[in-house]
Amino acid sequence: MRRVAIIGGGISGLSAAFALEKHRRNGAALEYVLFESSARLGGVLVTEHADGCLVEAGPDSFLTEKPWAADLCREVGLGDQLIGSNDPDRKTYILVKGKLVEIPDGLMFMVPTKILPAVLSRLFSSGAKLRMVREWFHPPRKAEADESVAAFVERHYGAEMVDRLADPLLSGVYGGEASQLSVRAVLPRFAEMEAKHGSLGRAMLAARRMMSQANGSARPLFTSLRDGMQQMVDAVVSRLPASTLKTGTPVQSLQRQDSGWVVSAGYASDQFDAVLVATPATAAAELVRMCSAHLASELAAIQYSSSITVNLAFDKQVRTSLPPGFGFLVPRSEGKCMLAATFVHNKFPHRAPDDRALVRCFVGGSRNDQALALSDEQLLRLVREDLRQIIGLTAEPMFKRIYRWKGAMAQYGVGHLERLQRIDTLLAGLPGLALAGNGYRGIGVPDCVRSGSEAANKVAADVADKR
Repeated sequence: MRRVAIIGGGISGLSAAFALEKHRRNGAALEYVLFESSARLGGVLVTEHADGCLVEAGPDSFLTEKPWAADLCREVGLGDQLIGSNDPDRKTYILVKGKLVEIPDGLMFMVPTKILPAVLSRLFSSGAKLRMVREWFHPPRKAEADESVAAFVERHYGAEMVDRLADPLLSGVYGGEASQLSVRAVLPRFAEMEAKHGSLGRAMLAARRMMSQANGSARPLFTSLRDGMQQMVDAVVSRLPASTLKTGTPVQSLQRQDSGWVVSAGYASDQFDAVLVATPATAAAELVRMCSAHLASELAAIQYSSSITVNLAFDKQVRTSLPPGFGFLVPRSEGKCMLAATFVHNKFPHRAPDDRALVRCFVGGSRNDQALALSDEQLLRLVREDLRQIIGLTAEPMFKRIYRWKGAMAQYGVGHLERLQRIDTLLAGLPGLALAGNGYRGIGVPDCVRSGSEAANKVAADVADKR
């Protein structure tokens, strides 16, 4: 019987455990143990119910176009619980000089695929609009080296597009800065489009036509679960033997021994044939330091930012007064505490009663990690002042929920893919060791599910070869 240790009980580790459980039920001669340092499983996937509202502490959904999270949900019996965002009412605003301006029709991420709405929009200056028109004639170009998202976007559309769209959008997803994030790691499709088509606008338009022909009716942009994202965690955990899950059990170190591994957790040590580390890369670095100082150095170099979500509920009067749509993004140049806000009652209407408004505000990111040190009262005061200035919201919230996530969002800096190549080379010299999580090849929930499943399948094949 081959033994596998999984370290980390977030959705990456749970997906790995579920994949190994499938191998075991299909007759593989293996057993596994999952170690989680905290008292609960699921990491940032936490859902709370308050006053008839469904409040998400971490991610509230995932991108529909990435299939791995939805596939996992179907495997654990949640297929009928998958729901889509309310896209007919989808509008997103950008704060520009203190005023909310709607993102124009045809803008896919930050790429204009319809020139007329972009030209007529108040979001862009005349100079930026001229750059958009000229971008359609951008010649194909294959970059010699990696570059930042900001440098890439500025080459195509100018600095204004970076400030008003690229940076706010990436702050919402990564909690990072466009000037620091790698275009090859964060937006690989854009790099491929430039190499093949030149113009991102023409390439994105062609891609949209192909998608509409393949899929027929348009799918919602976001997918979630009827009873919240924690529903996925609970369903996966319910399909794993309780004896395999060790919560409140931090792992202190890993050591190579003969052809296997010794895992030290608490006052006990145990032997395994393979270890799958599904923690943030910074934590993984400390675990592997005794085995490989070079690997630890590469892992420790992957940066993380922190985030805070401030969820506020208001009455029906506020609901009717708020702008329609999904919410707004705040460029850093506007000088606000908030990075973004989501009108949850519009994005997923069933998550708040008809007489409630549920507003989810985001604070933190790579430029504002110090916000973690603020008290709840200080955070609430800053966020409410931003809401007053941006949308005139002065009402007292009916309830509030504040969640802090320290070092939860991986930052894929310039050169990230080259670092991953070096990590893969070092891992090849440590048979039986695998890595999973949001620090490597995608930070979203679907990416984490894929990461855990692929690492588990690799480990299962490795231990099978050792028999």
